Amino acid sequence: MTQGTDLIANALKTKHPKDVLQAFLVNSGKETVKHAAEALVAEDAVYISLNFENPELEQIEPWTGTRKGRQIYIDTFSNVGTYWEVNDFQITDLISEGETVAVFGQFTYTSVEIGHRFTSPLAIKATVKDGLITFFQFMEDTYASARSFRKSGSWEIQNNGRTITVG
Repeated sequence: MTQGTDLIANALKTKHPKDVLQAFLVNSGKETVKHAAEALVAEDAVYISLNFENPELEQIEPWTGTRKGRQIYIDTFSNVGTYWEVNDFQITDLISEGETVAVFGQFTYTSVEIGHRFTSPLAIKATVKDGLITFFQFMEDTYASARSFRKSGSWEIQNNGRTITVG
């Protein structure tokens, strides 16, 4: 058995929210997420990625916003490995109180199409009931992740009486 499958087996045994979320995250890679989601995510689980709803951002990162169902977990985490090369993913803190788990850390990704590399902090709030993830909210540096796909162009930003050109 691998460390990932050992963690899933342990999470299924203990059903502790912290164990369940850690097992899911360790197994969230493109090749392992389907098995992890089927074992550790409720069929009707809510997934919020980066915002509640933002149609403009959804054009760049189609998994953003609020979704429901186990399949969105599989699709979203599989797509991370399609859109970006995962250079590094570190969990620095995993805190659990009752059914709520908070995770903090950072990751470094390189966009597959453009080759832009970025490092972002991450924060996750999750709810685990009866050994299954029922709610998962993922936050990152959304500007950096979307910018990793920027091929060309710039923005003119008006802020505090100043015009700033970005890009």
